[in-house]
Amino acid sequence: MLKQFVMIMTDTQRLDMVSCYRDVGIKTPCIDALAGKGIKFNQAYTVQPVCGPARSALFTGQFPCINGGYSNCNAPALNVKSIGQRLSDKGILAGYIGKWHLDGGDYFGLGTAPEGWDADTWYDMRNYLEELTDNERLKSRRADTMEKEDITAEFTFAHRCADRAVEFIRNHREEDFFLVVSFDEPHGPSLCPQPYASMYHDYELPKSPNVYDTLEGKPSHQQVWAGKRRFADREALRIKEDYFFGCNSFVDSEIGRVVEATEMFLKQPAILYTTDHGAMLESHCLYAKGPAAYEEICHVPFILTGFGHGEIDTPASHIDVAPTVWDFFGFEKPMMLQGESLLPMMEGERPQCRDVFIEFGRYETDHDGFGGFQPMRCIFDGRYKLVLNLLSEDELYDLQEDPWELSNRICDEKLASVRDGLMERLLKHMNDIRDPFRGYCWEMRPWNRQAQAATWDYTGYTRQRSEPDYEPPQLDYSTGLAADSLVRKK
Repeated sequence: MLKQFVMIMTDTQRLDMVSCYRDVGIKTPCIDALAGKGIKFNQAYTVQPVCGPARSALFTGQFPCINGGYSNCNAPALNVKSIGQRLSDKGILAGYIGKWHLDGGDYFGLGTAPEGWDADTWYDMRNYLEELTDNERLKSRRADTMEKEDITAEFTFAHRCADRAVEFIRNHREEDFFLVVSFDEPHGPSLCPQPYASMYHDYELPKSPNVYDTLEGKPSHQQVWAGKRRFADREALRIKEDYFFGCNSFVDSEIGRVVEATEMFLKQPAILYTTDHGAMLESHCLYAKGPAAYEEICHVPFILTGFGHGEIDTPASHIDVAPTVWDFFGFEKPMMLQGESLLPMMEGERPQCRDVFIEFGRYETDHDGFGGFQPMRCIFDGRYKLVLNLLSEDELYDLQEDPWELSNRICDEKLASVRDGLMERLLKHMNDIRDPFRGYCWEMRPWNRQAQAATWDYTGYTRQRSEPDYEPPQLDYSTGLAADSLVRKK
């Protein structure tokens, strides 16, 4: 039987911008229909709430701190293999259409396929811009274009990506393949045609309780991020993003075109839909995205079809995508895919506890702004969320009692045992994945009574990578011979 996997993703789509998750009046009928045909994950999380790092985890199966893409403008390291390269090396056609943002410097990409991805299929944002005149390029990057003229769907990046996806699906319907369709929309400038451009002109996003959170008792770096917003009249605030929300419904329609093509040409494809991260939109007085683990930017929509119907409440992570794709095609997982396949969970296995991990390094290497270097590590077990902000204050939230993350309970003795258990598992995770920023400093938090005395050797272990398909085994520094264990005392 043919094995065909279509991954569809958007950019900057909050959970409440997908109506099957939370209907606040922003409509996504095509995504909703997809959810009705598949399995909807209710607690799925990005690995880092910034475009490039989020994508680095999705397409390498390694955490951003490990693959090297921990900031926008940082490409993954040369010895890190994408899921496209891994699959193509196994004889699976890997096609990529849309925003990539992993080339190491340019938002639009380089216009050429990275190793492993099919060159004839490749189409990124630079390819799109090169189809336009200089004047059209300017129009494509300005939201006020929609105030001056009605643009056509055919002019947009989303429509041209969907066109190419439909063509790929039709042309390769008799082959095994993995296809990524990566829309930039609804990310700004949120260009979209009518009726979408005016659909939400009179609409205001309902204010959630955390819009009124002015960050007392929260980390100082978040207060700096919020700036004057903390002192503005929150009652008078109106959250109006008509082009952003209109583009959200527009890209939903383009997703519908791709899904329709799979139904027309393919027999039993797997389809994954998700987004890279969300947007703050004034929650906690914050804007855009950045060094925080709040639900608005980290909790993402995530739907898989082809594996039955229903909903799953067990936490899942974008780090699980590459192992899931790998498992779908029937290959044994290599060590350097750091998540776990979701296929067993969709077949009925439900672990009682499953932690997901979120991190932050830097928003963008090129820019001095966006807070600069803000190292953060987070663990979430489905109820409790512990956030370590190395250069700022830490956070602990009980999302069952406090779903809007209003009360920071990091020093609450009633949750001390919960906090300490999360801390132990988070530190173990950092060691297990070879987090390059791990060390005694993460334990030295003012509330952490379990901290070990600081030592320069920390755990004393060395932890080596293993890529037998791509690299010779690493040699022991002391002997020059192959190491007898990847994890050993140094």
